[in-house]
Amino acid sequence: SWEPWLVLLIRSPLSSSPAVGQSGPYETSHCRQTLPEESRPPKGLYIYGNVGTGKTMLMDLFYSHVTNSRKKRVHFNSFMLDVHKRIHRRKQSLPKRRLGKMFTYDPISPVAMEISREISLLCFDEFQVTDVADAMILKQLFETLFKTGVVVVATSNRPPDVKLRNMYFSVCVQEYCHTVCLDSGTDYRRLDRPGAGKLYYLSGEPGAEAYLDTLFEEMSIRQRSPRVLTVLGRDVILQKTCGSIADCTFDELCGKPMGASDYLEMARIFDTVFIRHVPILTLTLKDQARRFTTLIDNFYDKKVRVVLLAAAPLDRLFVHTGGEDERDRQLLDDLGLTDDAAERLTLFTAEEEIFAFQRTISRLMEMQTETYWVEGDRSYSSRHLNS
Repeated sequence: SWEPWLVLLIRSPLSSSPAVGQSGPYETSHCRQTLPEESRPPKGLYIYGNVGTGKTMLMDLFYSHVTNSRKKRVHFNSFMLDVHKRIHRRKQSLPKRRLGKMFTYDPISPVAMEISREISLLCFDEFQVTDVADAMILKQLFETLFKTGVVVVATSNRPPDVKLRNMYFSVCVQEYCHTVCLDSGTDYRRLDRPGAGKLYYLSGEPGAEAYLDTLFEEMSIRQRSPRVLTVLGRDVILQKTCGSIADCTFDELCGKPMGASDYLEMARIFDTVFIRHVPILTLTLKDQARRFTTLIDNFYDKKVRVVLLAAAPLDRLFVHTGGEDERDRQLLDDLGLTDDAAERLTLFTAEEEIFAFQRTISRLMEMQTETYWVEGDRSYSSRHLNS
């Protein structure tokens, strides 16, 4: 069912014409384009479906066929980090305000215009918003991007109507994108493929810690030492590293206020990360669970290899128990939302965590295969490229 949309996009003027996205803002009324039909860019795609069904593969296949250089393929987390940096840079460039002098400045539309001048096609993976502030930024950002002719191809586990309703998104996403459900009912990452050895250990197994110690010793070729990563002006300390390998605990990576920027920096430096003492993740550990899914998302996107020591097998690592915590209650009060309204927001339910963790489990399954392990060996990749 997706082939016609793929062919339509590949054969569209977007594939070669540099003019797309450069003609300036569209005159719109409730997101309605009023330019002549022949002047409009093609609609984008919003591809959704269950985990492991080939959404990213399809998007990458399309992206590789687009010859227009004004294109960008990025993971959703990286995209949001870039947007926040652009907003921060614009705010920093403002003249200093004198005491008592108040003025309002909205940097989101200028940032969107800046992006639209750079690209005419934006492909991004794993569209998932659980942060209210990000949702409000994206609403205004994408309204401007669409109006300036940027074509968006996105993948997500969630259908757009659910996400848009629950996270305040504009109906423009559905108006400017074809919605395609890609769900065969098969998670292809779970199909039998040659494994790369034992890479997932249970805490209760006799000698599990010793197995990880031995594997780390075998992979380590230089003196082990702590390493300090500087991320956005602050230090992230990893206690046990060696070259491109890091040996970390779950608490070290997910028990602290860390996020996508920290994990992206780790993925840039390390090709292999040991993660010890992963607990069973319940909703009472919602923050840690969200960080863990973000960690694995970024590692998977950058082909980082992982070895895990966990409290339960993969299919029993996430348990849907517990409920609203005190911080959620406080946020509801601050937003002035009733309990009925909160029930309709996935931010205050387990829906997003469940979907995200299904993706995490699926990706961890693939990350244990021989194919993934070989692709993630950067020293092998460098030798192969230089040979």
